[in-house]
Amino acid sequence: MDEQDDSPQAKAEPDTTHETAWTAGIIDRTQSDAPVSKLVAVRTATHDGFDQVVFEFDKRIPGYHIEYIDSPVRQCGSGKVAPIAGDGWLEIRMYPANAHTSEGQPTITERERILNLPVLSELELTCDFEAIVTWVFGVGSPNRYRVRELSGPPRLVIDIRH
Repeated sequence: MDEQDDSPQAKAEPDTTHETAWTAGIIDRTQSDAPVSKLVAVRTATHDGFDQVVFEFDKRIPGYHIEYIDSPVRQCGSGKVAPIAGDGWLEIRMYPANAHTSEGQPTITERERILNLPVLSELELTCDFEAIVTWVFGVGSPNRYRVRELSGPPRLVIDIRH
């Protein structure tokens, strides 16, 4: 379920405001005293050497915490187990952020994706509650990843090595 973005913005050279080195560890980047961001799009793609997930926001990139977690993966509200494909689970927790409108309507309708990419098997939204949005990536193994923040529009990009 790869999505191609052929808009003029996607073809322009992205403005990278922050980039991490490849790691398998924890990345924690807070945004203090920031207003709540709204998640407006989630895109996936594969590139030479890595799979990519792009989270696009309405006004700004929220803070985030990224780390590999143990199974079972659970939904935040119910505690119900969320079976996610793969042998590794990369959790991306973004805050303050919402994946719904002020009226409670989802801004991302596809909250679970089964993928056929070299590393990424599945993406699932496991939390959209009290200004915390969490996605878990099911991966073939806990490969190294990197994070980039892009502007115009604000995007959080996670690349996972093959």
